[in-house]
Amino acid sequence: MTSLAPSPTASAAAIEMVYRPRHPLNLAATVLFQRRGSHDPTMATAGSVIWRASRTPQGVATLALRGTSDGSVRAAAWGEGADWALNQVPALCGAHDDTSGFDPSRHPLIADLAHRHPGLRLSRTDLVFDALASSVFEQKVTGIQAFGAWRRVVTAHGTRAPGPTPRPMFAPPSIEGWHRIPSWDWHRAGLEPPQARTIVQLAARGASIVRAVHAASDIEDVDRILLSQSGIGPWSSAETRIKAFGDPDAVSVGDYHLAHEVGYALTGSRTDDDGMLELLSPWAGHRQRVIRLLGAGGPREPRRGARLHPEDHRSR
Repeated sequence: MTSLAPSPTASAAAIEMVYRPRHPLNLAATVLFQRRGSHDPTMATAGSVIWRASRTPQGVATLALRGTSDGSVRAAAWGEGADWALNQVPALCGAHDDTSGFDPSRHPLIADLAHRHPGLRLSRTDLVFDALASSVFEQKVTGIQAFGAWRRVVTAHGTRAPGPTPRPMFAPPSIEGWHRIPSWDWHRAGLEPPQARTIVQLAARGASIVRAVHAASDIEDVDRILLSQSGIGPWSSAETRIKAFGDPDAVSVGDYHLAHEVGYALTGSRTDDDGMLELLSPWAGHRQRVIRLLGAGGPREPRRGARLHPEDHRSR
């Protein structure tokens, strides 16, 4: 396989694989959903290549993905966790996303979007604590604030990603590393004290949380485990399940914009959380899939008035 890097200057050779999905795949739409803002230190794009740095159970790894004309995905990985990262490529590309029972014909817009975006899959990382921590960053603050704080904390306390990355990239801290971040660094990063305390407290029992989640019998049990954690409400649980497990039915109730966007797309008018849940009810089991399709190409309400409004999702 030819180098995926703009400048092949890796200090160690990559290990490589080719993934051939059994379904249509829009690689960028599927995988870049995991990115936390355009300047996320854990993800980058360079030309047609998607780069991802992660802290796997086997160590830090850098993964590079490129789609090919025959629908395959060529992958290369560097670092201690390279084997794990390559084994995770199918899941990251939506191989475990089960569309059984999804009926887009229940609404003409959803039918059209499903037809136009057949390669949109629900990605999963199986990295529970990273997803949980990032959801806490997004509590109470705007996306811009959360992404900026994530970038500063991960760059300062994460681990430099191996391999020929197109720019300096970093894997998130270990669970122990999250716990050791001093209070002044959270402050410098711009994260509010309640969110910083929540992450530190979660990290203190992070290994047991991860074990419990992975031992859960089903996604409802995962939700129950997450909701039992102090500082984690339904919004944060949903966001964690979406990123870590590609939960096809998760709905981030309590989000400032989501209900408005779903209501406008499906009816032409805004709605609240209860109205959104009613609108999504025909697709029970696939509500997150509908939300993602709407995000990919649904109509958007013209912005008026205040654009940003912090929300506190800790108890939601």
